[in-house]
Amino acid sequence: MPSRTPTKRTARMTTGTKRRAAIEKRQRAVTLITGGTGFLGSHLVRQLIEEGAKDVRVMATSIPDWLVDLGVETFAGSITNADDNKRAVEGISEIYHLAGKVSRERKDAREMYDIHVEGTRLLCDAAKAAGVKTIVLASTSGTIAVTKEGDTVPDETYPVPLDIISRWPYYASKAYQEMAALERFHGKGLRLVIVNPSLLLGPGDDRLSSTKLILDFMARKISAVPTGGVSFVDARDAARSFRAAMKKGRHGERYLLGAANWTFSKFFGRLERLTKVSAPRLALPSKLAITGANLLDSLFKQWDLASPVEPGAIEMAQYFWYLNCSKAARELGFKPRDPGETLHDTVSYLRENFLGSNAFGK
Repeated sequence: MPSRTPTKRTARMTTGTKRRAAIEKRQRAVTLITGGTGFLGSHLVRQLIEEGAKDVRVMATSIPDWLVDLGVETFAGSITNADDNKRAVEGISEIYHLAGKVSRERKDAREMYDIHVEGTRLLCDAAKAAGVKTIVLASTSGTIAVTKEGDTVPDETYPVPLDIISRWPYYASKAYQEMAALERFHGKGLRLVIVNPSLLLGPGDDRLSSTKLILDFMARKISAVPTGGVSFVDARDAARSFRAAMKKGRHGERYLLGAANWTFSKFFGRLERLTKVSAPRLALPSKLAITGANLLDSLFKQWDLASPVEPGAIEMAQYFWYLNCSKAARELGFKPRDPGETLHDTVSYLRENFLGSNAFGK
């Protein structure tokens, strides 16, 4: 008999069957991943499954079909809900805590605090009560590694620069998240490891949580070169380091991850060669750039229009986000790929998924 093309009803039934099978596996899961549908989380989940892990549970606010297709157990819930946390950690022995929100908007400050700080407290309390032994927490290099002048390359011993990061709700909330986790999850037999990746690049950022800077460059939305510097790391390499941290990371320790420390001038120059899009030539003094961005943003808001600039992002780009990742190399075996490969793969992904394969040439 001729084969039949699957109908929409058949596809729905197949998806429903997979979801039921995932639920039935709940009692067998020993690894929980919060935020497993994000940029970093999706790479981590896929790497675990590719290596044959059969005992993974992913908690997220919504469950995409690709996650169900992988055959992992899924749990739809919120990190800010105490009951969801308690149910998510049942039978779990280790947790990758990646759930979070990335925003440069001050209006999102309360939400980011709730997710990063209060949500982490709830998860740690539930995990401790359920007998979880290890939590690997995803933070950001921006809680430690940021300076005004760029003449220092911070490592994990660098004092937290609260005078700088308090300017931006995202980094402030992540710093308090680290403190909350260290305060809540400690004791005999418990291990909390904090991993601090720099700007995550590479393929797969379908929410543009980290790669929007490169998309804006490709779309010619960046008109001037910031005076600061950037560090970045491939999300695929970061995911591998999270797995290493679960096995070898020391309790209460932080591990910075970065593949390159570049000025924005060098960063844009490399992007220019890759994309054939001319890099901006104008370099504005930092105070002038920030003042101009704030003024333009204020005018557009008065007109009830979407602002073409992000003052927070422009201010951040005047600082230096360099870091020393020798500790991660030494203790976790961190070996990032060539940064040129990461930029190439990022550009290819953005061109294919957001700009069209013919955008700005092949």
